Amino acid sequence: MAANSIAAVIEALNTIVNNCRQTDSRAGYFAALYKKVTMAVAHKIEAGYFDDGPRMEKLDVVFANRYLQAYHSYIQGQPCSQCWQLAFDACKSWQPMVMHHLLMGMNAHIGLDLGIAAAQIAPGQLINSLHNDFNKINQLLAELIEEVKTCLYSLWPLSKYISNLKLGSLENNLAGFSMTIARDAAWQVAQEYAMLQHAWQQAQYITVRDSSVAVFSHKLLHPGAWLQSTTAILKIGETGTVAEKITRLDKKIQPAILL
Repeated sequence: MAANSIAAVIEALNTIVNNCRQTDSRAGYFAALYKKVTMAVAHKIEAGYFDDGPRMEKLDVVFANRYLQAYHSYIQGQPCSQCWQLAFDACKSWQPMVMHHLLMGMNAHIGLDLGIAAAQIAPGQLINSLHNDFNKINQLLAELIEEVKTCLYSLWPLSKYISNLKLGSLENNLAGFSMTIARDAAWQVAQEYAMLQHAWQQAQYITVRDSSVAVFSHKLLHPGAWLQSTTAILKIGETGTVAEKITRLDKKIQPAILL
């Protein structure tokens, strides 16, 4: 059943986090991060941060439901988008670092889902009135990056070594993932999708966009020989079980924007 409020989204995400912790599923890494993002958005709506709070709650719910649907489709053996399929499939392997899993989830959710969700709640020319709040919600995502990086450092005894190598910027490593680029691409998707009037056009657009995002997801997972070798070494330094890492992410990501 789809969530119909931010409170319901947070409850659904918390259920996923707990289930993944109990089953040692690496899918819990992104779910823990996403729960914190959603809590931050809810706080900002209550504080009057957005131009149109009710509309932003609607966007947050529509946006989150795309992830929730993809997750539940996957665990039930049903089809989901290519980029989410890659992200969830990667959770079966011990080789990717926590960082890989977070970036692949962010790539799928921002690269595919965010623009489509924005266009669905502000179709046609209405999409232009959403631009300011769209940038604000992306700013919240960007602000969380430093908190994520700090949390990931706590998983690695080699964190000082990582910093010296200048590999600590979550935003700019692993094949060049950039929040700025992701945000701008998502806004372009929103503008283009908002102008599509027929279901067949929308379905075709999503298929093409999904394929493009999936290509970059593959690049994130296989970033090239040098970086792959480096991250393989750093992977050795990750400490704790999957459940323990999920717990750290769930508890230690405390964005300043919530204070």
